[in-house]
Amino acid sequence: MAPAHIVSHNPATVHPPAGGYCMGLELKQHRRLLFISGQVPERLDGTVPEGFEAQCEQAWRNVKEVLAAAGLGVEHLVKVNTVLTDRAQLVTNRIIRRAMLGDHQPALTVIVAETVDSKWLLEIEAIAAE
Repeated sequence: MAPAHIVSHNPATVHPPAGGYCMGLELKQHRRLLFISGQVPERLDGTVPEGFEAQCEQAWRNVKEVLAAAGLGVEHLVKVNTVLTDRAQLVTNRIIRRAMLGDHQPALTVIVAETVDSKWLLEIEAIAAE
């Protein structure tokens, strides 16, 4: 299924985004919205990968699985919020996010804060539209 009609808004009067996202997304003629709860880097068996890169990839795989369960893909994402536990994770997070999303650029927020369980180095929540 095609994503919702999405219009990106990156006004020339605002500093351009540096991290592969857009300043604002407008949804026109969408049929449904999917709200994805924060996905933590746990595998199906409850184990957590070692290291930030592996955890980031696992959290994104979990996001993609929720999308797939709804018959959607990353091209349907309109908003992504990521909670990191350390500023040092910013560059790696950006690289992995870009690899997972390809050319698609949803609206984006990245926050550095504690996660509920200290073994999780990040959490990703998202909104998708069709």
